[in-house]
Amino acid sequence: MLADSNPLVLSAMSEVFERDTRFSLVATSATAEGFLGTVMRIPCQVGIIDWGLPVLGGARLLEVLREQESAPRIVVYADEGSDAHRAAMSAGAAGFVARNGPVETLLDTCVAVAAGKMVFPYLDVRELQKDPIHSLSRREAAMLEALSKGLTNRELSQELGISTNTVKFHLSNLYDKLSVKNRAQAIAFYYSSRIPGGRNFEDNE
Repeated sequence: MLADSNPLVLSAMSEVFERDTRFSLVATSATAEGFLGTVMRIPCQVGIIDWGLPVLGGARLLEVLREQESAPRIVVYADEGSDAHRAAMSAGAAGFVARNGPVETLLDTCVAVAAGKMVFPYLDVRELQKDPIHSLSRREAAMLEALSKGLTNRELSQELGISTNTVKFHLSNLYDKLSVKNRAQAIAFYYSSRIPGGRNFEDNE
């Protein structure tokens, strides 16, 4: 799904995605509210949003989407000169693409994000924090690995054989230990640290 306040940009992006057989365009919107209302009714895997999207704005929209288990992974499409890439990552986006870049970059980023990757070309995710990996229990390491697949809390529950309340408890502890604020930052940390599936962690439980 696409959301952009500029009708020309929205039209151009729509044409690009409709022509690419790797994608199926679900819907478009010119506002954050319209985007949110649609994704609540129609499931989609990846959303591309304008960071300055009226009226809520990109940051607030991402904040609301974080509370939805079936929310799409979000790619922010914004001006390169702004600090939107850092703000987008902090807010929970899965990727960032500069508007003045080639359209192929946008398409490739969406493919990568759909596969569960984090794509932030202007940001070294290793700067988020120093390495606290060895403080994780085996359960937390397994949780982080499962989280990196883009699983929802319900899917994490099924994957790890624990209740959703226990998932939330472990996620809270995991975020604290990694000094991150949300699942997107935790996933970014996972990929930047190249965690080997939790096999080398001490069981601190």
